[in-house]
Amino acid sequence: MSYSNLPEPPTKATLADARRELEAHRECVRELSARIQDAEDTLARIVEESQGAIREMHRERATLEERVALTLAYISPIRQLPHELLRHIFLLNFEEYPCCAWVLSAVCSVWRALVLSMPHMWSKIRLVTTQTTSADTIRLWLERSGRNVPLDIEIFLRSQPMHQMVIESSRRRISSPSHPLLEPWYPAGAATPPGQLAHIGHVPATTTYVHVPQTHVHVLPIQTTQQLLITNGVVAAAGHGQDDIWLQQSSQPERSGSQQRSRKNMHWGHIAFFYLVEQMHRWERFVFRFDKHFSSVNALKTIEGDAPLLREFEVSCAEPVFCPEWKWLPCAGEGTKYNISNMQALTLHHLPFNWTAPMLQNLRSLSLHTLPTLHLALDRILRIIRLNPRLESLSLYFASPNPPVLPLEPVTLPELKVLSLGGHYLLLTLVESLVLPSLDNLVLDIESRDPIEDTISSLLTRSHNPPLTRLSVSYNISQPVANNLYYSSTGVASWHFLGELDHLHALQLGCAPYEPLLAMLDAPDDDGQDHWVCPNLVALAMRACHHTHPDGVAKLVQMVEARNPDIAAGPSLFTASAMAPARLRQLELYDCTVLGPDVIKWLRTRVDDVVCTEPAFEG
Repeated sequence: MSYSNLPEPPTKATLADARRELEAHRECVRELSARIQDAEDTLARIVEESQGAIREMHRERATLEERVALTLAYISPIRQLPHELLRHIFLLNFEEYPCCAWVLSAVCSVWRALVLSMPHMWSKIRLVTTQTTSADTIRLWLERSGRNVPLDIEIFLRSQPMHQMVIESSRRRISSPSHPLLEPWYPAGAATPPGQLAHIGHVPATTTYVHVPQTHVHVLPIQTTQQLLITNGVVAAAGHGQDDIWLQQSSQPERSGSQQRSRKNMHWGHIAFFYLVEQMHRWERFVFRFDKHFSSVNALKTIEGDAPLLREFEVSCAEPVFCPEWKWLPCAGEGTKYNISNMQALTLHHLPFNWTAPMLQNLRSLSLHTLPTLHLALDRILRIIRLNPRLESLSLYFASPNPPVLPLEPVTLPELKVLSLGGHYLLLTLVESLVLPSLDNLVLDIESRDPIEDTISSLLTRSHNPPLTRLSVSYNISQPVANNLYYSSTGVASWHFLGELDHLHALQLGCAPYEPLLAMLDAPDDDGQDHWVCPNLVALAMRACHHTHPDGVAKLVQMVEARNPDIAAGPSLFTASAMAPARLRQLELYDCTVLGPDVIKWLRTRVDDVVCTEPAFEG
């Protein structure tokens, strides 16, 4: 129908024809829409069926790939290892990495079952934790260690979260010399890592610890030379099984609020030490270190009873802990009968103890850093030493001892190799009563009123001149020099006694004029004398040593030039003789004097390891 030929205006006939044609067109549109819908529905069904088939094929492929992976794992060469050999490999790894059981048990179900069946793999507890973490970590570790395996326990309790301590540690200036002869210096008040908490025993540099955060676990290698510890990477250990409650992500949101956290912190020690003391009969080694007083510190009182396997016991804090009426194992009375017959090493730092406790007898290693409120007479301190005739290492720090009540009688320690004394000047009187024929390492950080070189010389003479290899004088005194009540120096008036120390390898000095020492270590005079002072000295460290003459830096350069001449220039006048000294391999200067970049650069051309921090103020 052509609308161009229709009359205008429309007539009744044309309108009727148009209405009929409109209805026909509408019917055609409905038919086409229905056909399109049918085609789309058919296509949708085909697509859905195809996608369903594709999904099914994906599932089948994933199942087959999983079976292939399981088959490949089953036929892998490591599956052919007998379980006995695999256990032996695990144990070899365990000797180097005590926390490896957590990682090995997360590899596969077979390894997990194998590791869980080996209580010895869980016998060394290495834990770095805070009060906000669950004490059930310790319970789980102890449960997996069985009932009869001896326990080697090291727990370090932090008062702050890890990220805060790492930030604070980055603000401190701490030198970490690579040479093992000199220990790093930690500034006064700095918190030290596990193994170096205020002269606490030594921990291997690669010892691994488990650090327990709020929701999951990390295995962290801890190096003793860095402030608080995290280097050499992080290994995440994923948990398998419902019993790993401390490895799993928390499913419930943690409630906040200082009152909630305070209530939680209040009970950590009581819960943890309930589990630990319950296994006290299995303790072979127990080390617990904490950096600050914590709310449940009284839980330490529960450490009492028999420990027939215990060889080493250490509880140390970086600051004094004042808790009256403690009745724990180190505070036991003289007549108390506890089975601790295997005790060889004891370390107590800033904690109470009884000087007559049976625990302080027949030891090989003893380290006591007493509370400021303990006023023990020198004769009682000497009694402690006398009751340990087989000591090999002795470290004592007494801030306020009393003069002796009874006369001091000589005490001979034939096997003592390491002696470290610090604190009050009265301890020099204690040194005068000691005879140490095997002494190798002497550390004196005593606030002396009088020069101490006579004390050192008489000790060595009385001990028949043992081959001393390391000497440290006032190098680690914790109080600033300006706060010294008596002297602002080490109390050394003359260094001539160094001429008797031909075996000395390492020398540390603090808070004294360094020119007399440098002059003594310089080349012999031109009067025909060819004997060098300390000819075997290879490491020299000085801290807060001031200069009294403007030529102090020149004397340092002169001493280094004499002992470490330029090799390329050929032998010098002094080193050409048969009595030439050993070359210095390490030189450390902390807050001594401003050397300048040119002098430091020159020193590094002569000495292998040079560490220098300049004082904030000169003059």
